[in-house]
Amino acid sequence: MTMKQIRMDLARDRDFPQGSRQHGYVLVAPLDNMDRIDAAEWKANREQCRVTRFWGDNEHEIGHLVRKPGGAWAFHYDIHGNEDDDETGYRFGDERFRPGEYVSIREQDGEMRTFRVITATDIR
Repeated sequence: MTMKQIRMDLARDRDFPQGSRQHGYVLVAPLDNMDRIDAAEWKANREQCRVTRFWGDNEHEIGHLVRKPGGAWAFHYDIHGNEDDDETGYRFGDERFRPGEYVSIREQDGEMRTFRVITATDIR
């Protein structure tokens, strides 16, 4: 298992036709040898599995990578907050977090957006 820091930038969409390096996420998560999230290692290292959402000039949101009932992965920004506001990764259990790959996230506003993995750097 390798803990990685993964940067994902907004891919092209209708609001950002060229994509955006000012909109995205930095995720810390354990990845297996296929660069997929390792559920067993996540369970053993939950506190280290953090996410930072950066969105233009807005204040950064900091939270945790969580596992929802049924196995879906989500970003939860306030431990005591409303789970309905979590941002859910689309098929994150199957996605490979390698530079150049694309992942989708359903954000708090209900919008599904696509992000490009820019880096996946070992942190230990």
